[in-house]
Amino acid sequence: MQNSLVFLHGWGMNKAVWQVCIEELSTHYSGDIHCLNLPGFGGADLPQGEYTLASVAGTLAKKIAPNSVIVAWSLGGLVALYLAKHYPEKVSKLVMLASTPYFVESTNWAGIKEHVLDDFKQQLSQDSNKTIERFLAIQAMGSEHAKEDIKQLRILLKKHPQPHEEALSAGLDMLKTQDLRQTFSQLQQPVFGFFGRLDALVPKKVCSKMAQLNPSFKYEIAPKASHAPFISHRAEFISYLKSIL
Repeated sequence: MQNSLVFLHGWGMNKAVWQVCIEELSTHYSGDIHCLNLPGFGGADLPQGEYTLASVAGTLAKKIAPNSVIVAWSLGGLVALYLAKHYPEKVSKLVMLASTPYFVESTNWAGIKEHVLDDFKQQLSQDSNKTIERFLAIQAMGSEHAKEDIKQLRILLKKHPQPHEEALSAGLDMLKTQDLRQTFSQLQQPVFGFFGRLDALVPKKVCSKMAQLNPSFKYEIAPKASHAPFISHRAEFISYLKSIL
């Protein structure tokens, strides 16, 4: 019996972003496939109490079968790393998709400039829809078919309710403050990665740094992809995923 396959989306998104991948994968994969909304996204309830990485992971852990393979995009990668450490029985393998244990640019670490996240936070308080639109544009920036990628993501997003303001705000805080590099370096489970060479949010330079932290980390970089390689270069992504599974 094959392990369950669990997909976690990124900031501002919802589980519908995986739809096309799932349709293709389900013909090859006999195990259960689950796409989960992060709490407060896509109509999912907010976690009880404060919205933190711990409360988000705890909420999702109840929905994840033991020994699942977790595929986590962007912000979802932080949640997956927390799950792998604190609920190790739930995670047999982890695939970081355009994701990193630490998103902020710092000394010897490539990432998002802190002021960019601060700008998003400020805009969010004024107009959440506009902020998500801008985020979509950054995600596709550099991709050879950026306009089509944005259009497809926008259509998929509309299949579920809009995200909760609290979840959006707390999600940005997580991207800015969570540093899970030590967790990543100590992971017991096999960990893989799939990245876009043109990604402005998770620069390709970070991949080699991640491999230094965790020598068992194996990854692939799609040469013409940006931050949503599973949309822009779906065939390559699914091929890579099948090779891991």
